[in-house]
Amino acid sequence: MEELAVLPVFFKLKGKKVSLVGGTQAAAWKGELIAAAGAIVHIFATKLDPIFDEVIESNPASFVHHIEDWSAKTFDDAKIVIADLELPEAEEFYQAAQKAGVPVNIIDKPDFCEFQFGSIVNRSPAIVSISTNGAAPILSQAIRRRIETLLPASVKNWAQLAQNVRADISDKLEIGGQRRIFWERFVDKAFGHAPQENDEQELIADATRIKTTGLGNIGKVTLVGAGPGDAELLTLKAVRALQAADVILFDDLASDEVLELARREAKRMLVGKRGGRKSCKQEDINDMMVKLAKSGKNVVRLKSGDPMVFGRAGEEIKRLGAEGIPVTIVPGITAASAMAAQLGVSLTHRDHAQSVRFVTGHSKKGELPTDIDWRAVADPTTTTIFYMGGRTASRISDTLIENGMDADTPVVVCSSISRPESKNWHGTLQTLPEGIKIIGYNNPVLIGVGSVFATALSAQNSGTSKQA
Repeated sequence: MEELAVLPVFFKLKGKKVSLVGGTQAAAWKGELIAAAGAIVHIFATKLDPIFDEVIESNPASFVHHIEDWSAKTFDDAKIVIADLELPEAEEFYQAAQKAGVPVNIIDKPDFCEFQFGSIVNRSPAIVSISTNGAAPILSQAIRRRIETLLPASVKNWAQLAQNVRADISDKLEIGGQRRIFWERFVDKAFGHAPQENDEQELIADATRIKTTGLGNIGKVTLVGAGPGDAELLTLKAVRALQAADVILFDDLASDEVLELARREAKRMLVGKRGGRKSCKQEDINDMMVKLAKSGKNVVRLKSGDPMVFGRAGEEIKRLGAEGIPVTIVPGITAASAMAAQLGVSLTHRDHAQSVRFVTGHSKKGELPTDIDWRAVADPTTTTIFYMGGRTASRISDTLIENGMDADTPVVVCSSISRPESKNWHGTLQTLPEGIKIIGYNNPVLIGVGSVFATALSAQNSGTSKQA
């Protein structure tokens, strides 16, 4: 294990004496924190800042005010002592605490602290504390804010529920596999909805099923949308799924930045699918998910964009359902939405389009689909986004023009949307074949067709647009 700057520990202070020296605002905040942990806070100060009135009034049974300065009796029976003092008195107090054998913290004096207060994420009884060992308190606060977004408020209630059922679960289930299955299921619930009235009874019933029938030995699969590539566009639910996975089956388009957010111990398996390239067969991916889930694994199938938009999710859901494997879906930001944001273009601007249509640029055979109503696609009041249309761009152009669309209709081509290597091209339907040659075929491409892109085309003509 790598070296630790400090050892993270948690004091049980309920009903215990804690001495607080000083009547300052800083001391008041520490007193409020200590009282929240159930301690009896003995304040030693001849004068208190007015903020103490509010703190004590909110929890009067937890405070005892001694109208005197600190002395040797301050340390009597105290579990910890905290003080807000200036030098040289701070050093004198520190030495007295050491002599009395009581852990001491002097506020904003790290050289005179035997323990520190971290930034706290409170979902009590689940509590997270962050420390930078005094190096950068503002960094601790930033880390706390990030964790706050990852831990739903309902974790507090689920942690309380865990306390309620732990004894029953220990009696019912054997140490090892059975308990692991139960608590993994429990954790999945804890990051979902808040506990309902009958959840405690359902948890006990689930434990009974695991004990008597072995139900629960099967794993599960979560189809997770990885978005267009920028890790900051992931949903919180997607991050939670990645951090709970045993195995991650990821697409070739899933970015390293997204995979970096997964649980370190999770096994990562590339099952890349790219148009025009050698890749895993869908049937093989389905078989792999079934095999892993039936061995009890928590499997994440990580797909770029949104798994329900040209992600073959339907085929995977059908196969998993036929095998009796639980499957859940975490949506992601689809590439069309990311493209609109990147270009600053509303796909349904009411002056231009009354609808938006997503169309695949190639069929199962890799050709332009023939079972599409191309006259409807050529509707000038609709914005159309073609996915996976790089290699069929010329045919898209010809087919739309043949079905009545104006050859001067604005078109954009975007590759590697939201990523550092992203490229944009703006032109017209007639010049689309030239544009796709400029953008290239190596990276995933999205083609947007419609008058909403006139602004982008105008920006190019004025020399203000970023282009390939």
